[in-house]
Amino acid sequence: MNDALGRNRHDAFENNSDFLSHERKEIGASKMAKERSGIHLIAEMAKVSIGTVDRALHGRGGIKESTRQRILQVARQIGYTPNLAARALSVAKASARVGVCMPREIHYFYDQLWSGVLDEARRVGQLGIQFVNRPVQALGEGDTEVFKELVQSGVDGIILTAGNPKDLTPLIDDAEEKGIRIVCVSTDAPESRRSSIVCVEPSLNGSLAGELMGKLVPRGSKVAVVAGMLTAEDHRKKTDGFSEAFPRHCAGGKIVSVIEGHEDEDESFQKTFDLLRRVPSLAGIYVNTVNCLPVCHALGARGVAGKVKLITTDLFAEMSPYFQKGTITASIYQQPHRQGQIAVRVMADNLTNKIHFPPTVHLSPGLVMSSNLHLFREMRPADSKRDEPSPKSRLAL
Repeated sequence: MNDALGRNRHDAFENNSDFLSHERKEIGASKMAKERSGIHLIAEMAKVSIGTVDRALHGRGGIKESTRQRILQVARQIGYTPNLAARALSVAKASARVGVCMPREIHYFYDQLWSGVLDEARRVGQLGIQFVNRPVQALGEGDTEVFKELVQSGVDGIILTAGNPKDLTPLIDDAEEKGIRIVCVSTDAPESRRSSIVCVEPSLNGSLAGELMGKLVPRGSKVAVVAGMLTAEDHRKKTDGFSEAFPRHCAGGKIVSVIEGHEDEDESFQKTFDLLRRVPSLAGIYVNTVNCLPVCHALGARGVAGKVKLITTDLFAEMSPYFQKGTITASIYQQPHRQGQIAVRVMADNLTNKIHFPPTVHLSPGLVMSSNLHLFREMRPADSKRDEPSPKSRLAL
């Protein structure tokens, strides 16, 4: 029996399990086994020596850049991250400053995005990276002015939600010329020379919603799109993706209106309310921004909640009763917290270890319905968040 127990423990260590021991020696052995397993697996998959893996992971010379990138790609695939304290020593606590310019509103979405940024910023802070947080009130409001201020302050990189891509593009290009790396998150400035974009690919997001809507409503149905503002790359591409996919999955289906609510609750409510009056036979609505509550209210005010199929975007606690009542049929989840984390991570990897930026990091959209609603972090009870400072309070620190 003791031999079997030993074998089971050894297997648990080798497979990176969450096996917990009450003895310090066993805890230390578990960590060492996990480290060895990760490095050995990377070496095997990349077909290189362990020493080469070590040099690639810690930014040391002596290997080809193509080999380094292949090793780092394998490490990302298996979810391996070198010990941050050791990495900090290897880069001699190199100091860098990163500016962050993202909206506060609509807070249902951007609280989660900020939470991801702030959580990861705290994690990489031991690498000597300082974060200069400069939130704007809403998407596309004041971001060019804040961007200029961050550049003038001498930051080494900027994480940006590009709500005003036309005006931001020349500023981004100029910053990159000066060696200031720009990572867009959530929405892009695609014509710029930014270093990377982290998002759920918006065309795919819209296409998924279009396909789902096409399978929910009868043939020949009329549907509509409620967007934030079509000048934003994210909202425009979602609308295009939906408009292309819906007719393919609903024979004779037609998109009768695309509404811009400009992320304003009153405007979105009134325009949706008026649309339902003009098109009483409307079968479905796709809301491609997080601002879905005014649409839910308009459906209720017109007495068609649950009759008009409603596909929304993202998730927050206030949406829960509308799922339960059937007002919201489904929502396309964009993983905002994870987007924020990854944006910080790719910036930190470049500034500390000179790891090349991936041109794009596209996350897979998720599908939320009433049956799996409870699985998402946004649905955690308030009690579980009691000791966790809000993004707004952490921004004020």
